[in-house]
Amino acid sequence: MRADRLLSILMLLQTREKWTTQALAHELQVSRRTILRDIDALSFSGVPIYTAGGHGGGVMLDQHYRTTLTGLKEKEIQALFINNNNQLFSEIGLGEAIKNSHRKLTAALPLQHQPLIENIRQRIYIDPVWWWHDSQPMPFWEELQHAVFEDIIIQVHYALSNAEPVERTLEPYSLVAKANTWYLIARREQNFRMYRVSRIQHLTILNEHFTREPGFDLVDYWHTHIREFTESLTEYKFIIRIPAEKLSVIQWLMPERWNVNGTPDDRNWLTVNLQAESADLARMLVFGLSPDVIILDPPELRESITSTAREILAGMKK
Repeated sequence: MRADRLLSILMLLQTREKWTTQALAHELQVSRRTILRDIDALSFSGVPIYTAGGHGGGVMLDQHYRTTLTGLKEKEIQALFINNNNQLFSEIGLGEAIKNSHRKLTAALPLQHQPLIENIRQRIYIDPVWWWHDSQPMPFWEELQHAVFEDIIIQVHYALSNAEPVERTLEPYSLVAKANTWYLIARREQNFRMYRVSRIQHLTILNEHFTREPGFDLVDYWHTHIREFTESLTEYKFIIRIPAEKLSVIQWLMPERWNVNGTPDDRNWLTVNLQAESADLARMLVFGLSPDVIILDPPELRESITSTAREILAGMKK
């Protein structure tokens, strides 16, 4: 509807100082001619909107003009007030800020929409924090955030896997939380790299700033990295037979990395095809399912399990 589109234009113009008509058309999936008509309609209704032609021009809104929240729809209000765990906000020092922002949003809503807030809060809760989470503050966390926000070069001692810590001089660009594990995106020797924050053993803020690359986009970088990481994982394929009631264990431990081949046999056992990141993980799963598991393929997995079991028994006899 046109009214929704006009409100969307106002909202977009409040998030960025200047938009081209082509960018607005692309964002709202309409023609440039439609955007021009909408701009005329907004201007005619008294909205302080204006345009500038030529290179560097665009559509702009008076910087002192702000719309109210009266245009929010029911679904948009629900999206704003879905209950969520504020642990991650607290870790970056914004725990109280998110609470206060919700209070202000609640106060700004028209009275007829107020009941929607409690309605959605009692029906959906999103908790992104993993079951086991270290409640202790991470070392150097405040210094690291300061360096990221102020574009300050840092020097760290970083613990590599199964190796001595190394010293690195980094340009800290961004912090990303995935399943409540924090990662630092930083540039080193002109290349972007990812560092697990919990592996930083020492951090020094240097008296030197850096200039960010204009084309860097955090969301694009992160999703590209995740895709490349997933594609780089080596897959170890194996086939086992288990009782049907054990399938829930596999569903829990290896989501989307298994499939059942055929139907249960007379004993209600299933044949399951699996993909693990390594043979070691495959062995761990088999031992966890023992004794209710039969390895069908590959033969070397069966031999490895047998050999390891013998070593365990021999060790227990000492």
